[in-house]
Amino acid sequence: MTVELPAFRDPTLLERALTHTSYVNEHPEEHAADNERLEFLGDAVLDFIAGAWLFEQFPEYDEGRLTSVRAALVRVSTLAKFAYQVGLPERLRLGKGEIDTGGRERANILGDAFEALLGALYLDQGIEAVRDFVVPLLAQATPEIVQAKLDRDAKSRLQEWSQGVLGVTPRYKLVAAEGPDHAKVFTVEVRLGDRVAGMGRGSSKQMAEQLAANDALARASELVPRTESSEAQKGSEAEGQGRDARLPSASAPMA
Repeated sequence: MTVELPAFRDPTLLERALTHTSYVNEHPEEHAADNERLEFLGDAVLDFIAGAWLFEQFPEYDEGRLTSVRAALVRVSTLAKFAYQVGLPERLRLGKGEIDTGGRERANILGDAFEALLGALYLDQGIEAVRDFVVPLLAQATPEIVQAKLDRDAKSRLQEWSQGVLGVTPRYKLVAAEGPDHAKVFTVEVRLGDRVAGMGRGSSKQMAEQLAANDALARASELVPRTESSEAQKGSEAEGQGRDARLPSASAPMA
């Protein structure tokens, strides 16, 4: 999904939103301003819009769930993806040193620039213009977050369950990273003891790990001795759905 940048009435606001502090430091003769103040403003605007949109879209969610989903929507990795979708990397004004060290692909720089863009758009055209611009991006990202239960931190729940029931700590391993830098797909496996307990694929390593943890939680009853199967089944049902790949059976050889 790609989204076009809106036309700014004041182009200098857009230029400032795309100006990293490294550019300002390397070009003092321009007396340019960096995007940090706009980032501060955009962060506040995004929090409000995302919160209001989630409130309207998910009337069944309580305050805690709304807060956690919003946190997943506005985290750096999500904002960096938004920045790619609107074509920010090639438009950023960075210092040469930052460019040479991969600044155009750095998630924190991209996420900050996206927030600065929202702050600039708010100053240029108001809250409704920002809402019209950002809500399609939120709507596209939310289903994946909810499906992967990224807002509920499946890794923590799997660790609590596996240590309590099996006496082992989950270990995550990156199996593959495929595709171009701006659209990689990561495959991660999670092991409980010597067995592959879950697999996950996602657009970030964090997302793939969460999906792998959900996969393991969904098959908890297959991972424990039969004498504990009823307890494991309860854990599996409580953790819900969200599998991304089939697991080996309890008798399958070690992967």
